[in-house]
Amino acid sequence: MHKPVRRIVTGHDTAGKAIVIEDRTAPTVRTVELRGGLTMTELWMTDTMPVKIDAPDPSPQMKTLQPVANGNNFRIVRFPPERTFIHTLTADKARAAFGAVGSAEVSQHTDNVRHPLMHRTQTVDYGIILEGEIWLVLDDSEVLCKQGDVIIQRGTNHAWSNRSDADCAVAFILIDGVYDNPPPGAAH
Repeated sequence: MHKPVRRIVTGHDTAGKAIVIEDRTAPTVRTVELRGGLTMTELWMTDTMPVKIDAPDPSPQMKTLQPVANGNNFRIVRFPPERTFIHTLTADKARAAFGAVGSAEVSQHTDNVRHPLMHRTQTVDYGIILEGEIWLVLDDSEVLCKQGDVIIQRGTNHAWSNRSDADCAVAFILIDGVYDNPPPGAAH
């Protein structure tokens, strides 16, 4: 079992003094059994720009992989080794795995994809490898990402492949985006 994520949230008291208003284990964690028990610790989201700074905790409303229009999602994803489940992922199960986080439509699984969990969101994503290692799989290439590496993923078709024997934890910030020139196959 992995260590839970501690979330510290600041705010202001009635006199306007900066204070900690929350210091506890992050309350919203989703598990995707079809992905070997992958966990998504939902840390914060926004749904407007500019951001409403004093808004109440929105993380329980995080229902999809991608953010709402004009919003962003901040989460930590713990990827288990895929050797335990990857061989059983059909197109339907891959869509169901994304459907478990409210985003079946992002699945790009076809008979000729490089990885069954290929997907695309219309977002700019910042990914920071916190521990372990994971392969970023693209249409025609892949890159091994290790602890401390940062990925800026810009609306591309991709998958995350943990081929190691240990979990990999990645912090992700997904920011709602729009294509100037949508690539073939991208949702508009």
